[in-house]
Amino acid sequence: MPELYPLQFRPVLKHYLWGGRRLADVLGKELAGHPTAAESWEICARGDDESVVLFGPMAGRRLGDLFDRLGPELVGPGHAFDRFPLLFKFLDAAEPLSVQVHPNDALAERLVPPDSGKTEAWFVIDAAPDGLIFAGLRPGVDRARLIDAIGAGRVDEALHRFRARPGDCVLIPAGAVHALGRGVLIAELQQSSDTTFRLFDWNRVGPDGRPRPLHIAQGLDAVDFELGPIEPSDPVSLGGPRQRLTMCPHFVWERWSIDDSACLAGDGRMHIVAVIGGTARCPSAPGPACRQRGTTLLLPAGLGPTEFFADGGPLELLDGYLP
Repeated sequence: MPELYPLQFRPVLKHYLWGGRRLADVLGKELAGHPTAAESWEICARGDDESVVLFGPMAGRRLGDLFDRLGPELVGPGHAFDRFPLLFKFLDAAEPLSVQVHPNDALAERLVPPDSGKTEAWFVIDAAPDGLIFAGLRPGVDRARLIDAIGAGRVDEALHRFRARPGDCVLIPAGAVHALGRGVLIAELQQSSDTTFRLFDWNRVGPDGRPRPLHIAQGLDAVDFELGPIEPSDPVSLGGPRQRLTMCPHFVWERWSIDDSACLAGDGRMHIVAVIGGTARCPSAPGPACRQRGTTLLLPAGLGPTEFFADGGPLELLDGYLP
């Protein structure tokens, strides 16, 4: 394999019914002839949904192939993953996402076919003034009350909610009932899973004119009724331009606010770095000289410190890595 370098991949776009125009208008994504898009999967290796390297000696290689060939040089030593462990994406909720819940690892392992659980974190890039995040159940909502709310078509009344603000970071553990409200644009870092149990879909219909399927029994079994309401995480200063947004057993997520330049990675860990504000120059990365807002790079674990320069103004980066 060629010498390691920062990797940029071709996004995998998802055109769900709730998507809008901001992946193109705000983050510069090509929508491949579609008027709207809901998600841009930036770093992924799940079956046919697999990232392909765009630039440099590894151009055309799939992320799953790199994982198989590079192992700890890609993800870092000491991990016993049988596939690439994380998934990073951008989401544009022009309309609300369904109310849903994801299984934990133990429950997902019993599915056919088995999957990993899905703990995820959201970072709000942009939000309409009335944009809401629904995260966790309101105090006192148990299984019986949630079943009643589902039957009455008023699940939103059982959910904790708050106004989405740019810069908010929300950790959604597996088992938490949640939804993204209308008008919210986010970045999402998660376990590599696409298992979702839909509890409520706002009484709307899909493109075929029929209600989309719900997964009530599976979803209720996945809900962790001990979690309660979820609020945005409080960022923790790590000195200089670096803040820790959130952490869990599956990943750590940080934010860098750079006026001039900063070195990331070089610590034996794989890093997923996304430009969310300003323009970045990364001289060691093949491809465009400048990386615009919405660009994502994967820094392999075996790579040394990687320098990012702010080009023409302040630079904001998200940096996700394995614990």
